[in-house]
Amino acid sequence: MIFFSILILITAIAIPSINNNISSNNYIRISSIILLYSGLLALNAINIPALGSGFGLFNGLFHVTLMSQLMDCFIFLIGSLILVAWPLINNKKYNHKISLNNLNIQINKINTYAIEYSLIILFSTLGASFLVSSADIISMYLSLELQSFGIYILTTIFRDSDSATSAGLKYFLLGGLSSCLILLGGGLIYSFTGLTNFESIYSLIAVSDNNKIILGFNLGFIFIIVGLLFKIAAAPLHNWAPAKRNGNTLWWVKLSNSGDTLKLLVPNYSRKVISGWTNYSCTEIIQKISEKIMGYRGSKSDFNMKSVKEQRVDGSLWIKQIHVRCTLMGFERNYQIKIPSKQLNKNIKNFSTLQPQPKITPWFVTGLIDAEGSFIISINRKKELKLGWFVRSIFSIGFHKRDLSLLLQLQQFFGGIGSITLTQNMVLYSVAGIKDLTTIIIPHFKNFPLLTQKAADFILFQRVVILMSNKVHLTIEGLHQIINIKASINLGLSDNLKSEFREVSSVERILIITNKIPNPNWVSGFVTGEGNFDVRFSKSKNRLGLQTRLRFRITQHERDLKLMELLIKYLGTGKIEKDPRFPAVSLKIEKFSDITKIIIPFFDKYPLLGIKLFDYLDWCKIAKLMNEKSHLTIAGLNFIIKIKAGMNKGRKIT
Repeated sequence: MIFFSILILITAIAIPSINNNISSNNYIRISSIILLYSGLLALNAINIPALGSGFGLFNGLFHVTLMSQLMDCFIFLIGSLILVAWPLINNKKYNHKISLNNLNIQINKINTYAIEYSLIILFSTLGASFLVSSADIISMYLSLELQSFGIYILTTIFRDSDSATSAGLKYFLLGGLSSCLILLGGGLIYSFTGLTNFESIYSLIAVSDNNKIILGFNLGFIFIIVGLLFKIAAAPLHNWAPAKRNGNTLWWVKLSNSGDTLKLLVPNYSRKVISGWTNYSCTEIIQKISEKIMGYRGSKSDFNMKSVKEQRVDGSLWIKQIHVRCTLMGFERNYQIKIPSKQLNKNIKNFSTLQPQPKITPWFVTGLIDAEGSFIISINRKKELKLGWFVRSIFSIGFHKRDLSLLLQLQQFFGGIGSITLTQNMVLYSVAGIKDLTTIIIPHFKNFPLLTQKAADFILFQRVVILMSNKVHLTIEGLHQIINIKASINLGLSDNLKSEFREVSSVERILIITNKIPNPNWVSGFVTGEGNFDVRFSKSKNRLGLQTRLRFRITQHERDLKLMELLIKYLGTGKIEKDPRFPAVSLKIEKFSDITKIIIPFFDKYPLLGIKLFDYLDWCKIAKLMNEKSHLTIAGLNFIIKIKAGMNKGRKIT
């Protein structure tokens, strides 16, 4: 009924003799009555006996059930209420602004908006009604687009407003992008299953044991969900949506010494780390402002004896390679608060809370890979290939997702090659391209060699990469040669490969002997991956009953015992302890004087990176409190306990 009503209304609007005799409020009333009557028809259809099990329409494109009819009643009722409220809203909006001489002109504009508004609501309501009854990917997409097009037009209905037109265009472009994602997801599902009907797809997935079909369906379903979330600007995709309320953002803060407003942004932890901030407890009140009308420039001064801190912004932000630039604009003579420039200290660093993290160095990278890196030879069955086996050489390193910024820095160090993937709570950086491995990864570790026994894995890994670059892995002899090499890398061959390749002759794995630590940055990288800074409490006979102790520790496989002994010699302190449960050894430093005179000065000079840096900084706070004997007081001990609770696994990242 709504569809035919839309056609009748469009025809009435197109014929001047009819359109001139129908007022704008009558169009609104007619549309509202249409929706109410449609709702009553949907409610009456509940009495149809066949509706209990549902029945299909248009060859299965739609499936009508009791629930879909109830949803239709609700949608039609809401649409009718929205239409009824339109004249009241517009009278309230315009009557107090217009003069008597211009009254007729303004009313004509409202009439035009009202006629369009009624059609827009009818189209969107029709799309929503179709959507709740959709039983096919095609009908779902068409219903969603029918509903969306009305909203795009609704955003720009006040076409005389620049901000409304701007917001509508942005919404339309991003809505088009989300539609492409939904189409891509639907296309993937159809290409893998050959079906578009929801029930048929469900039946196929329920009984199929073909991993390709299930994988294709999951991938397509993810694209569809992302497209839907993008279209409705739902979290976490809401940051990509344009502001549709007159094109403006909705957050601002009023400064205490100025009548102006300043747009507010409090960035999360990850953004601050990526941007190179080390003051992780700070907040930022300078944000990109793209609105045409911002009001006056915000200004806030903070006098502090000999210095003054100023915050002024005109709204500019530039991001390139994870660096942030804010543009401050305006003339000093125009500021409401007069501060001569000569009063400002030229040494900006004295007043800046932004201290960029040190650049990642080659030896730091080698130390980090010695700690957490892997050189992997992957061999998997693939029947489509001539030999039936797919060989890959992969360099990878993984951390907890809190250290995403560290992997981004590592990727940037290697020139942006490779990819970063997130799996549950882990984030993995990997490079698998033969060209990238031969021109960037392997040359780096030749110039800055690994020190642990992992260097033996690298040497064998390099041999496989050379074989693959010469296409030797595409022959049966080359495949067996790679199998023999893989048997000596990391944990050797899997049980599956052992059963497939019974005659394996493992190549010799050399023993790595390290005689010296070549660079202190290697230690920083190694500790970033394997180090631990912790605080321990033990019972004591002092008046508090607790003794506070700091501990620095590096744990490694027992095959690198010689390297741990070399580290003790390099640092000039520490002792080795063997883990009775696992084949592992630990370098431990617990003497407070060694911590304050050796360890802390070393890492202050050669800083750590990533989350480990913040654990170290908290650890240093506790060392300072202990040096001041604050740990012997109740207040100081409670403060140390609070700091410890937020370190290592207790650190919460938002």
